[in-house]
Amino acid sequence: MAAGEILEKHLEASDPDVRLMLRVRDDDAGAFEELVGRYQDRLLGVLVHLIGRVEEAEDLTQEVFLRVYRARKGYRPRAKFSTWLFTIANHLASNHLRGRGRRGTARARGLAESRAAEGRMPASDGSPSAPMRRGELSEVVREALATLAEDQRMAVLLNKFEGMGYAEIAGVMDRSEAAIKSLLARARANLREQLEPYLRTGRRGAGPFVMSDE
Repeated sequence: MAAGEILEKHLEASDPDVRLMLRVRDDDAGAFEELVGRYQDRLLGVLVHLIGRVEEAEDLTQEVFLRVYRARKGYRPRAKFSTWLFTIANHLASNHLRGRGRRGTARARGLAESRAAEGRMPASDGSPSAPMRRGELSEVVREALATLAEDQRMAVLLNKFEGMGYAEIAGVMDRSEAAIKSLLARARANLREQLEPYLRTGRRGAGPFVMSDE
């Protein structure tokens, strides 16, 4: 048995989403609906943070699934289904951002810096304003993510939202594991700089994005 066939058999046995996609290849409409249900919200969440605009992220999410469906007849598993799906998403998002330009980055950076300068730190958990402050912190994290270079942002989102390790992110972004480690290290350093005023308070609402080295 050839190496490619061995890999296919292994992925089919170990990844239930690969098995679903093989059913999609065989024109099982229910299998495609199940895949969409499993991944739609996850994919949209990553693309919203990557693109920065909900409507555009929704359009791209639909385009990703359309590409998956169109490619069904030629599908042969060469990686986990999630890796293949987010590879398609990464390519589409990169093309979209190149076409649109990076007009929003400077504005997002200015907003993050102005919020930090105002010194609006999260309130204690017991205060009536705590939910509002937590929402504010989430917004600051989003703005900090928006200041990252596109490739850094994608690596962080795949790592923290999808729980992907270096090897799988490398597969999605078509880079070496060493390059992904370096990319994530630079991204964490940049996020620490953006979020330093909040981190100094001792609260860790943004911690998963900037403190872990895994």
